[in-house]
Amino acid sequence: MTAPLSLTSLPLFPLETVLYPGGTLALRVFEVRYLTMVRKCHEAGAPFGVVCLQAGSEVRRAGAPTEQLSAVGTLAHVQTLEAPQAGLLLARCHGSQRFRVKRQTQLPHGLWIADVEQIPDDLSTPVPAHLARTARLLAPVLASLHERQGAAAGEPASAEQLADSGWVANRWCELLPMPSDLKQRMMELESPLVRLELVADMLTSTGIAPGA
Repeated sequence: MTAPLSLTSLPLFPLETVLYPGGTLALRVFEVRYLTMVRKCHEAGAPFGVVCLQAGSEVRRAGAPTEQLSAVGTLAHVQTLEAPQAGLLLARCHGSQRFRVKRQTQLPHGLWIADVEQIPDDLSTPVPAHLARTARLLAPVLASLHERQGAAAGEPASAEQLADSGWVANRWCELLPMPSDLKQRMMELESPLVRLELVADMLTSTGIAPGA
């Protein structure tokens, strides 16, 4: 079996949200500790890691609780970067592979870096017949988002993506109103089929897709 790929000194961007593989993330960057990091990653074509905050705040404040980071995050690749004014960057990022933090360090100016081990991609798993409705319901939602938001909503869904359990589950997890700790647990699940089963249960319990 091939050993998982490791990355050393990966810069981290802790957020009060969860980035899923295949997802799109819009960032408004103004803190000094992230301005240079995001710009350098964009110039080098290198990713940074997005991790969900378990405690603390996205913005450093005097007296704020110490930042505590989730142990599993997602690599973010900067697709577009704009600088509308001095000290502000607008970035649109794409999520790729998940990773597990093995060791983390906070530098004197506040930036977190970590040695991480990448987690294998979800196995390609066709959406089973009893969960097909989750994909059918997702397609028009994504089409509507793309019509309203354009590129900010990511690329339109393809038939291949809508037939894949992991991809469909991830998009629903981004859309459903869940607390960040639940989004994190869903993202960490090894089985894309289990993730989709849980999504289907949520769609039913929230009334989005009431049982037949």
